[in-house]
Amino acid sequence: MMIFRLPFQQEIFTVNADETDASAVSFFSFDQKRSVHFPGKMVPLQNTESVNTFFPLKAFDHSATFETEEEYLQNISRIIEWIRENRLKKLVIARKKFTEISAPDIWKTFQNLCRKFPSAFVYAFMDNGDCWAGAFSELLGKYSKKSGEFSTMSLAGTLPVEEAWTEKEICEQQPVTDYILDILHQFNPEVEVSPTYDHISGNIKHLRNDFRMKLNRDQLDTVISALHPTPAVCGIPKDFCRKTILDFEQFDREYYAGYSRTETEDDIFYFVNLRCGKLYRNAAVLFAGGGITPMSNPQKEWRETELKADALLKSIL
Repeated sequence: MMIFRLPFQQEIFTVNADETDASAVSFFSFDQKRSVHFPGKMVPLQNTESVNTFFPLKAFDHSATFETEEEYLQNISRIIEWIRENRLKKLVIARKKFTEISAPDIWKTFQNLCRKFPSAFVYAFMDNGDCWAGAFSELLGKYSKKSGEFSTMSLAGTLPVEEAWTEKEICEQQPVTDYILDILHQFNPEVEVSPTYDHISGNIKHLRNDFRMKLNRDQLDTVISALHPTPAVCGIPKDFCRKTILDFEQFDREYYAGYSRTETEDDIFYFVNLRCGKLYRNAAVLFAGGGITPMSNPQKEWRETELKADALLKSIL
């Protein structure tokens, strides 16, 4: 079972399973070693009163352990020194936040996420007994079947909405923009790039650039594979950082920092799965990360992950 809403839309959809092999919605893990597919066609959600019956929440296993603030700060301090020694531009490090909650209502939570994040792809689905929910607006790619136009974005740097940008955030976002532009130029030398602007997402903001170009549909999967994982969820250089993440992070990201694929009649959407978590009868496990650079401050990095996790936590009802 899954429910979802596309960005800037009001209608809520589910997937009506049929005999076709095609999947209306799919999710891929960060390491691309696992995926979940919802075959069939996307259809408007009709019976909203029964949604919760399709999301049976299990109890959280309290034998699991989570990184404390002190452990996180120590780890990030070591990573900053390592980045400086290796002259790395950026490495994205994530953490999991555990919070005790009482019997979340999936349908009410989903509606609340839709209200708070109008520009986000909002979803909830079950996979092997786990309930995943999220709301994220980073576009890995959008392809128009009619025009053949492919669009994507660079999104990096995070601050509370009321704060001013610093050199740290600007230096974090620029390599993401350069990286994406270099990849797109391999498929089309004529790429339109927007000026950098603020992307507001709930209680936080990011720096953003948009990209557009013409693309043959048979190149779509190749472009997506080249873009994932972007520096916004991995680092630069990509392959080196992806391996390094396994050494520094002591947990499986699962679907966090992976991506989703949704096909409609007119478009194919790929979204980076960032603001997300797993919901239980008695707890929530939320995923959040941040780009670590030579200029990073461990305390500020901790605050950034708290802000990102709380954006989702405050929407759980």
